[in-house]
Amino acid sequence: MALDIGTWDLACKFNNTDHHTELNGTDRLIVRRGQPFTINLYLNSGSYQTGVSQLHIEAETGPQPVEQYGTRAVFSLSDEIDNTCWSAAVTSPPGDTVCLSVCAAPEAPIGRYILTLDGRFQFDFILLFNPWCPGDVVYMDSEEKLAEYVLAQDGIIFRGNVDYPTPLAWDFGQFEEGILDACLRILDMNPKHKRNPGKDCSGRRNVIYVTRVLSAMINSNDRDSGVLEGCWKDTFDGGVSPMSWRGSVDILRTWDSAACAAVRYGQCWVFAAVACTVSRALGIPCRVVTNYLSAHDTNSNLVIEHYLNEKGEPDGTSRDMIWNYHCWVESWMTRPDLPPGFDGWQASDPTPQEKSEGVYCCGPVPVRAIKEGELTLKYDAPFVFAEVNADLVYFLKYKDGSTRKIVNDRKVGQKISTKSVGRDEREDITHLYKYPDGSAEERAVFEKANHQNKLLQQQANPGLHVTIKLSADIRKGCDFDVFAIVTNKTEEEKKCRLVFASRVLSYNGVTGRECGFKDLLNVELAPGAERKVQLRLNYSKYCDNLTEDNLIRLGALLIDYSTREAVMAMRDIVLDNPDIKIRILGEPKENRKLAAELTLQNPLPDPLQGCCFTIEGANLTGGRSVTERLDCIIEPGTEAKVKIYFTPTQSGLRKLLVDFDSDKLGHVRGYKNVIIGK
Repeated sequence: MALDIGTWDLACKFNNTDHHTELNGTDRLIVRRGQPFTINLYLNSGSYQTGVSQLHIEAETGPQPVEQYGTRAVFSLSDEIDNTCWSAAVTSPPGDTVCLSVCAAPEAPIGRYILTLDGRFQFDFILLFNPWCPGDVVYMDSEEKLAEYVLAQDGIIFRGNVDYPTPLAWDFGQFEEGILDACLRILDMNPKHKRNPGKDCSGRRNVIYVTRVLSAMINSNDRDSGVLEGCWKDTFDGGVSPMSWRGSVDILRTWDSAACAAVRYGQCWVFAAVACTVSRALGIPCRVVTNYLSAHDTNSNLVIEHYLNEKGEPDGTSRDMIWNYHCWVESWMTRPDLPPGFDGWQASDPTPQEKSEGVYCCGPVPVRAIKEGELTLKYDAPFVFAEVNADLVYFLKYKDGSTRKIVNDRKVGQKISTKSVGRDEREDITHLYKYPDGSAEERAVFEKANHQNKLLQQQANPGLHVTIKLSADIRKGCDFDVFAIVTNKTEEEKKCRLVFASRVLSYNGVTGRECGFKDLLNVELAPGAERKVQLRLNYSKYCDNLTEDNLIRLGALLIDYSTREAVMAMRDIVLDNPDIKIRILGEPKENRKLAAELTLQNPLPDPLQGCCFTIEGANLTGGRSVTERLDCIIEPGTEAKVKIYFTPTQSGLRKLLVDFDSDKLGHVRGYKNVIIGK
């Protein structure tokens, strides 16, 4: 006997809260697979009778739903819920109100669904991955980690350099209004969906497939309606500097509202952050990872070769690069497509670097496969392996065309970093990607990868050493000194040439103009002698050439005239920006207006014009940024100060992100953790 249904209630507030989606709002049904949700049915007549009343149910997703491909499910009432497949059961006692419990299969495709009862009544809902469900491949058995990698709407991304990892607060904002819809639209805009929408929607059962689609669609290099266009030039005409973004929300909303035109511009940390937002929004546990001294191996030989002339300048013949740092994401999942032992964190990279299967994407590849040198495993293991393990070899090219290998101690893949669970501190995860440099395990991995570490085959150390030391106070706006320390550890007197140079640097390893240079042709060193050579870096020389990364590369090249051997030291430095002082005025409570008092002292010898402060924060500023401009000129040593008002909408621990910009001091960042009371 069919049920005579009159009206219904999707119980969105109850269901969304139970499924950890309430921060998306409670005006529509958003649930996770492998977990029951409730629909209340109010009957016109009669009552539900156990074993007698019948209900025919269909769940469909995509434009061409087919049972064979998992995009259509047909089922009826059971005595109890079976959370291994699509199922439904009545959980209320007999009566004219029926509490219907429905459960999606834990391997069902994610996306927008239509649920039909008895061919007459239809409900819309959204189905997401479920990392709380043991039957889902994204299951994560830790509430603390789920709070960090799925529910946290803000976080820390590490930039700077290997000696000075710099935290950058980021507003992921995956639960802000409109973001989930934008994320689902990304899936619908991908070329695979346009070519075969039925097959693509079926593929959304598989988190590996979805992660690979996201890796391709966060960038726009394939002219595929991707979200972000990359730019690594000195100017950002037609768009904004990647440094100007404080979160993913503005980027995704801009893309969604501009008919899916690529947003200009992004660089690696922006690509990774947006990928993290979309992954968390869809229910995939995800985190942003930073690899310092990251190799970009263009010819897949696992060797990064650079040629320098006698002045220490690169000759520009190699496309291989060493990025000062590079960011990608890791997603948590099991890998039933691979041999046992490769579940857990999987690396994928949405920054467009090299093509994979004809498309600019990378991953997901098990982090464990990178550590063990299993380069035949899917996807793109050789490229990621090279990023953290490639050999870095420098050659000195003399004027007569001959070359000599330069002894240097730089190694790629250092201080691989991510935000700690529940804390703002840096967690070093290098050990997850590689065995300690020089260890027996590391050597064995290289052999397995069919690659010999060329650093072990270098010529004998000639006994000359050079290192670079820094003065104590290196700040943007100041003149400061750096030092090359050269040492002769042989028993012979040495006559050498020392080239000590500094150049501005972009984070992706591209050097710019020189900002301090010394070429000493006659450095004489007695046996066992040491000499300290000073190089002055003047603000007047570096101020107009410095990129937004605030990086300067120092290089000291020491050439032995008698043997023509060379040794080199290289060091990248970050010039500190001033701190932004942040005071919260008022009692932090839900829906109560607060003020942020923001203060920054001008550290430069030049006045600042066009100054503005901008704030942003998940559940603090309504999913938008708020800017306050200063009309006055900020003289050297004086303070810029403003008050900006905002109204929190959710209780809990939140991050208020602050950005200061001006004509000569750009994108100084700060943040403050704020506990919002109920």
